[in-house]
Amino acid sequence: MRQSNSIVKVYFACTIFLSAFLLFLVQPMIAKMILPWFGGTSTVWITCVLFFQLVLLGGYLYAHALNSGASPVRQLLIHSSLLIVSVFFLPVIPSSSWKLPTSITPSLYIMGLLVATVGLPYFLLSTTSPLLQAWYARKYSMALPYRFFALSNLASLLGLLSYPFLIETTLTLQGQSTIWSITYGVFALLCTTICFFSTRNSNPDAPPDIVPSPGMADPPGSIQASPPSVKDKVLWLLLSACSSLLLLATTDHLSQNIAAIPLLWILPLGLYLLSFTLCFDRDGWYSPKWYFWIVFITLVGMSYGIGKWGVGSDIRVVISAYCIGLFFCCMFCHGELARRKPAPRYLTSFYLLISVGGALGSIFVVLIAPNIFSFYFELPVGLILCACLLLAVNFRTWWVTDVVCAALIVRLLIIAFVHMQFYSNPEGIRMLVRNFYGHQRVIEYDVGSENEHRTLIHGTITHGIQFTAPEKRSWPTAYFGPKSGIGIVLQQLSTGPRRVGIVGLGAGTMAAYARKGDHYTYYEINPQVEDIARKEFSFLSDSPGMVEIKIGDGRLLLEQERNQQFDVLAVDAFSGDSIPVHLLTVEAITLYFSHLKPDGILAFHVSNLYLDLPQIIDKAGKAIGKHTLVIVNQEDEVRKIYQAEWVLMASNPAVFNAPGIKKTGTKVISKSGLKLWTDDYSNLFQAFH
Repeated sequence: MRQSNSIVKVYFACTIFLSAFLLFLVQPMIAKMILPWFGGTSTVWITCVLFFQLVLLGGYLYAHALNSGASPVRQLLIHSSLLIVSVFFLPVIPSSSWKLPTSITPSLYIMGLLVATVGLPYFLLSTTSPLLQAWYARKYSMALPYRFFALSNLASLLGLLSYPFLIETTLTLQGQSTIWSITYGVFALLCTTICFFSTRNSNPDAPPDIVPSPGMADPPGSIQASPPSVKDKVLWLLLSACSSLLLLATTDHLSQNIAAIPLLWILPLGLYLLSFTLCFDRDGWYSPKWYFWIVFITLVGMSYGIGKWGVGSDIRVVISAYCIGLFFCCMFCHGELARRKPAPRYLTSFYLLISVGGALGSIFVVLIAPNIFSFYFELPVGLILCACLLLAVNFRTWWVTDVVCAALIVRLLIIAFVHMQFYSNPEGIRMLVRNFYGHQRVIEYDVGSENEHRTLIHGTITHGIQFTAPEKRSWPTAYFGPKSGIGIVLQQLSTGPRRVGIVGLGAGTMAAYARKGDHYTYYEINPQVEDIARKEFSFLSDSPGMVEIKIGDGRLLLEQERNQQFDVLAVDAFSGDSIPVHLLTVEAITLYFSHLKPDGILAFHVSNLYLDLPQIIDKAGKAIGKHTLVIVNQEDEVRKIYQAEWVLMASNPAVFNAPGIKKTGTKVISKSGLKLWTDDYSNLFQAFH
């Protein structure tokens, strides 16, 4: 009998493990599939996380209702029927008909796309852990199922880690979808089998539940368990909301300032899941006494960073600090959840409230904060909530705790107030706006001097600079100076009327190179950027050439247009410091050349602290018979010109014989074994310096 029970336990464990693995493997996979359709912005991932949280909530609500209000036989019929129906949603790959129309709100549109693509399979995967734990507890009334929760979080973590390190590096998107769909079919078969098995020999009149102890697999005796109090339920909700809020706030910061890639999405989410796994595995991983001081120091450090870290900060230090801080805060939140978990008969309500809290944290970051804050204030709010919870769970433990926590909360409130006041109505900031594509601000420096200038900043990255003095405001600055790759190209074009296409508007700096009779066409996905460029900068209005701005993703718009016959097409699309990958694939480059004249030049701005992209572009160019050069200019602080790296590509190598290009251009040195990036395959590990 014991051996039979062990086999059953393994069967339950394998099904829960597989469901959690698939649940978190599909998240980065589907997000990467749809990322190009929404401009490659990191907010796509944040919105996907909100969708997954909401569906997870729906799954937990379903599990709670099914377990509480349906007989075992009815549970069998309902759940097995849904599992069978879900197979008809396979394979999970989005239809190209869902590509974003410019008139639709992106967040809501992404939600609809995900419902149609992966909605029912994801919903059923999310129900598996709580539902099977409840069935296991019903069948073996003396067993505690909470170790299965730790197992599911471990499987979730492995699913996440396997994507950037194994799946993404070896499989195309089509291959990923095929293998995931086949594996889901295996899961559906396993889960359907458990549905039938769990209705046999179940024990609906089981003895009373016992009070669980973290990490205890076999209880020593039967003790009547009291239902959770209202205070317990409120803490379940707030603790899970706090960790979810901090997760998305940290992820948003990392994604916007490096690259919108699954690797950086997975790092904070992996730490979040790791804390869940450790805390629900056994009680030794979390000690309230020790973690009070650890979290206290963490919150002080992160609050210092909010006040001190700015545009010039080393992003590597910021990333490390935020990730470490996120992990310790999640360990506190999830450790306290594990300490307060109820008896097994209440486990579905426990998981339901955790899911509600997680969804509330996500809703705040994705839907509420962008509409009530003009800048990025989510992190201060999350830190204040964490500090309040630290005080709440340690209240009256020892008097010093109250004093320290109260002092910390006051400090955080002051920092948050000063932070919000500074960015809401600061000296020097002329404009501060945000939307789905991020937050933009225009800052004025050296006011009243001959060097007075304005800077457009997205996240922490400068996207344009202009002097305000009449004799200087036509100077091309930032990454577009006269000796930059694009500056040299635009100055050495033929004297006749020129057609220039530019993907990415920024402050509109490249319009300074336009001559009378020229036609410049900008493709810009964010309508707020056009408003900023027209109101706060004069490059567009001062340009003697004709300047046209088209709103939408540059690649999608070019796919819909006839041949534009550009002399030059410049790709300067950044979200923070993030370069959308879908603009660098061989299919994208082929599209660009279809809009160029035979002797036209394609120019990529690839300046980035961490990614070596010239080799990726050169590889794609060689695949379609094109020639490339790299031009890197020197910084000029006086004229506000930054060092910039541009990759030039042409069908006819003779165009590179122009004096300025020939003198400054260098060949690209590519790594051996580099794999071609396509719409179906890309691997950022290849591009790291």
